[in-house]
Amino acid sequence: MPSFSLFQGFGKSNFMTISPPTHHTADAPLSNGNVSIERVSCDISVIVPVMNEQGNIRPLIDEIGEALKGRDYEIIYIDDGSDDSSDTELATAAEEVERLIVLRHTVRAGQSAAIRSGLLRSSGKLICVLDGDGQNVPSDLPHLIEQLETIRPARGMAGGVRTKRVDSYMRRKASGFARFIRKTMLKDTHPDSGCGIKVVDRDIFLQLPFFNHMHRFMPSLVRRAGGEVLAVPVAHRARGAGASKYTNINRLLVGIVDIIGVIWLIRRADKSQSVTIVSLPKPASKKSAAKKKDHSS
Repeated sequence: MPSFSLFQGFGKSNFMTISPPTHHTADAPLSNGNVSIERVSCDISVIVPVMNEQGNIRPLIDEIGEALKGRDYEIIYIDDGSDDSSDTELATAAEEVERLIVLRHTVRAGQSAAIRSGLLRSSGKLICVLDGDGQNVPSDLPHLIEQLETIRPARGMAGGVRTKRVDSYMRRKASGFARFIRKTMLKDTHPDSGCGIKVVDRDIFLQLPFFNHMHRFMPSLVRRAGGEVLAVPVAHRARGAGASKYTNINRLLVGIVDIIGVIWLIRRADKSQSVTIVSLPKPASKKSAAKKKDHSS
C-alpha cells in the first residue's frame, strides 16, 4: 500500500501576514510561531487559495464583497508561494479593502494546505471556499449559504454543482472519470466533488482530517465527520487570466493514491458521532464553600 501521510505537504509551509484584519475589535491574538495574527469574530469567512493568479485577484475580491454586501464577513487570501506579481496585487488590495486578510506560504505547499492555513486563521461560523482563478462565481455564495441553513439544526456542507461547465472536452471527460471512481470506491454520490465553491459549517470543517489534496474529497470527509452534504447548482465561467496549474494526468495519478488514503480514513472513522452529557459536577453548597474558606484562612 502506498505511503499516506495526513500532514503531507503541510509541515513545510511557513507563513507571513501581509495585512491584518481591521474591521472588528480583535479578540486574543493567534500565533503561528512566526507572526501574531489577530483573531476576529464574524459570521462568514471566505477563503481563497491562489498560486500565480495575477490579473484574477482584485476582480474576484470585488465580486465577493458585492455578493456579501450587508453581511458580516471577512475575506482571507492565501498566496501559496506565487512567483508572478500576485503578491504585489494582494499587497495593494490589502491596503484598499478593509475586510481583506492576506497570508503567504513562503514555501509552496499546495491548495489544500492553503485552505487549511486560511481555516486556522478564520473566525467565521460559516466557511466559504472558492478557487482563485475566477471560474467560480461569488454571487452563488448567498444561495449556498441559504441552502445550508435549511438543514438546521444539522451541520454540514453545501457544495456547488457546475451546471454549465466552461472547460475543455478533455477536462470534462477526466472529471467524469474521477467522479465515477469516487462514486464506486468511496460511495460519494455528490455529482461534482471537484467543484471549488462550497460553504461548510466551521465546527465540521475543523474536524476533517488534513492531507494534501483533501479539498477534492470534501463530500466524503464531511459525511465521515457526521455532517450532511447538499448539492447546489452553481454557475461556472472561463478564466479571466492565467492558465490552469493541473493536467489531467497528474490529477489522475495523485487521485488514485489519495482515494486509497481516504478509504483508510473512512474505515477508521470515529463511530460515536454524538456525545450525550449524562452528568456534570454538582455546584458546591454554601455550607461546604464556607468550610473550605475556614480551612484556607
